Amino acid sequence: MNANAKPSKMAVEARNGKRARITIVAPCFNEAETVDLFVETIAKTLSGADFDYDLLFIDDGSRDATRDRLTAIAQEESNVRMIALSRNFGKESALTAGLDAANGDAVVVIDVDLQDPPELILDFVRKWREGYDIVYAAREDRTSDTTAKRATAGGFYRLFNKISSTQIPENAGDYRLMDRRVVETVKLLPERSRFMKGLFAWVGFKSIGVPYVRPARVAGETKFNFWKLWNFALDGIIGFSTAPLRIWMYIGAVIAVLSALYATYIVAETLIFGRDTPGYPSLMVSILFFGSVQMVSVGVLGEYIARLFAEVKQRPIYVIDEVVGDAADGDAPSGLTP
Repeated sequence: MNANAKPSKMAVEARNGKRARITIVAPCFNEAETVDLFVETIAKTLSGADFDYDLLFIDDGSRDATRDRLTAIAQEESNVRMIALSRNFGKESALTAGLDAANGDAVVVIDVDLQDPPELILDFVRKWREGYDIVYAAREDRTSDTTAKRATAGGFYRLFNKISSTQIPENAGDYRLMDRRVVETVKLLPERSRFMKGLFAWVGFKSIGVPYVRPARVAGETKFNFWKLWNFALDGIIGFSTAPLRIWMYIGAVIAVLSALYATYIVAETLIFGRDTPGYPSLMVSILFFGSVQMVSVGVLGEYIARLFAEVKQRPIYVIDEVVGDAADGDAPSGLTP
């Protein structure tokens, strides 16, 4: 598969003065309390902008009234479209569906909880017109997050960038603008275990961050708990680094050397003193220790094998249940549509 990374004629014209059209992709899961305010805020913020925009909502199997609200908005507003997935596939899959369906000269990915200030879209477009292919929001202050989340997020970014050849900017989420050619390149990446921040960084291109202070949610609750964040971080590390496999190879080598030295000591002591070392407790400790090491190493291997298994099955990343609205005459995304 050949990735043609040349700028599209339309995107070049949009940067050079032609009135651009920006597609704003907003994944939603149980956001009935915020979608109306989000649409109003976007309309107010971009009312005097020198570009056109359309809103593309992806309902990721919401269990509240989100889908009903989005359907009503898409039927009322000519520049709003809603794609409903058949169940909850996760935010990364919903983002993928949004990128597949977006057809603007540039695409902005944003959350609807208004922790991503829509005002930054104007700054994104200015930087895009200066020649940047990716413009991302960089958090200057995370006081709206808990202390534990700030600490774990900082630790994850540092660990990821140390063990992966793909470097992701610290304190940058999914909120960003991407040129058309960046979106087309990301669409060529078919993996099922998707860590979108890593994919956005992997494709390269000229990028820049726009600093901002992240506010608190206007309504509703975050959908990420500790377990989901842990699995998300695991997907990112395993998807972009083989360091865990190498680490356990080194651990195995060190343990093998220590075991050989200890065996030499036992044999020497027996030959010199003519007796075996009575060591039932130490023997049990050794057995339990090495058994634990083996189980952990098998678990690390299992994480990689599980992802290989998911890739081999080649199931679609998402399934579309319904598309509502005809904003910008958009086509349905390339996912599975019954």
